[in-house]
Amino acid sequence: MTEFIIANMAPLMFASMILFLLFGFPVAFALAANGILFGLIGIELGLLHGALFQALPERIFGIMANDTLLAVPFFTFMGLILERSGMAEDLLDTIGQLFGPIRGGLAFAVIFVGALLAATTGVVAASVISMGLISLPIMMRYGYDHRLATGVIAASGTLAQIIPPSLVLIVMADQLGRSVGDMYQGALLPGLVLTSMYVAYVALVAILRPSHAPAMPLEARTLREADGSSGMRSLTVLAGVSVLGAWLFASQVYRADAPRDEVIVVSSMVGIGIAFVVAMVNRLFGVGLLSRMAERVTFVLIPPLGLIFLVLGTIFIGVATPTEGGAMGALGAVIMAVARKRLSMGLLKQAMDSTTKLSCFVLFILIGSSVFGLTFRGVNGDLWVEHLMTSLPGGQTGFLIAVNLLVFVLAFFLDYFELAFIIVPLLAPVADKLGIDLIWFGVLLAVNMQTSFLHPPFGFALFFLRSVASEKVKTASIYWGAVPFLIIQLVAVGLIIAFPGIVSYGDKSAKAVPQEELRLDQLLPGGGGAADQDASDLLRQLQGN
Repeated sequence: MTEFIIANMAPLMFASMILFLLFGFPVAFALAANGILFGLIGIELGLLHGALFQALPERIFGIMANDTLLAVPFFTFMGLILERSGMAEDLLDTIGQLFGPIRGGLAFAVIFVGALLAATTGVVAASVISMGLISLPIMMRYGYDHRLATGVIAASGTLAQIIPPSLVLIVMADQLGRSVGDMYQGALLPGLVLTSMYVAYVALVAILRPSHAPAMPLEARTLREADGSSGMRSLTVLAGVSVLGAWLFASQVYRADAPRDEVIVVSSMVGIGIAFVVAMVNRLFGVGLLSRMAERVTFVLIPPLGLIFLVLGTIFIGVATPTEGGAMGALGAVIMAVARKRLSMGLLKQAMDSTTKLSCFVLFILIGSSVFGLTFRGVNGDLWVEHLMTSLPGGQTGFLIAVNLLVFVLAFFLDYFELAFIIVPLLAPVADKLGIDLIWFGVLLAVNMQTSFLHPPFGFALFFLRSVASEKVKTASIYWGAVPFLIIQLVAVGLIIAFPGIVSYGDKSAKAVPQEELRLDQLLPGGGGAADQDASDLLRQLQGN
């Protein structure tokens, strides 16, 4: 029996951890308890050296000293302030009026606003609950199919997973030992592709089954001109002028050797700046150039768009690190709430309380995973995973298929933070040895992890929506409504594998890493990456001696 335990310590440890999680133990404590328990067993059996645990305090202090993780509370605070200051209500009302005349218009508005909330809040729960409270009753009132309405809301909320600045991308970059800025750049286009696929599905439903996605009735379109016209002509002209200005800036003014995603972000900032200046001149001087629709859309959309492009633009250009970008975003969110006269001490206290809870949640899971990883590598678990994965037929393709199937199945039981802290550190070294770019690999896993929110019956987005949906909406409708979007997410995973160029992040041949992006846990024994490998190598040397 002793020989069996010694020979199979790594798989036993992994199976025990899965068993603890299935029984419902808190993830952070399950990971840490497994690490300590099997570490003591390994020391007792002579498999591990007693000096192994001496590295544990320094690893934990290394995690807490990791500056990159400061971006988590900054972006969380930014999102909560924006969400609770009424931005979601204004966006959904305005975009609903804009798309109202076409079939499926409210669903298109939910997807568009979901993408905007994803880029500002970065928190799935906030996006799903906001849109569930605001848009679901309106969609039901105008005769939308319950499955389509709930599916669109749940799926659009999960865009916060992949559209920067996403919290899971920060964690993924930390676990992979890569730059958060590179991860953001790599995820930008896949996020937009996934959003476009949602739009295409809703358009297909609106064409094939018009009764499932009707247009808003005329009396519901309140944002109209005095003569009864919609004012769309003025908005179209303003949009055309802004796009033209952005294109001229990108092609004639901005440097020609700049990366594509950097050019898109900076030129977009110029375009929305032109629109905002025109709208301000129109309002201050009363020149009557813009319709009510054009002015309302501009003043509701431009502030959050400007904040998004300010944060992402400074990160992409290299002016700011993700942590500094998050700090600017948090300050910008407070300024926007003050400008809207919706900032109060109660709102500020709620946002700070929620930010603290989420940040502590992330930190404790990371500490637990660090304890688990120390022992797991000590018993050669990294070599066990490597041999298991590299022996799969098909090379890189076989590895990617197996990994995505594993993540898809585990997503039934684990959320994205748990997957990122448990699975990614085990798979990243294997992917690196197989020659797979780790930024591309991280974005691929992030898209796959989105399925954890839509898996019936355990998807968290489905739980969030169920908690705010009317009793008239059946739970079965919420589950069946999520299935088509779950399939779309899997198709997106296949597209990224088939067309790797979808994930791009500037000049890969010469990428400068900001000083803050040099992770301290690569220099000190504190939490994954090179530190884990160093500890493992040191232990093997001790065992050899």
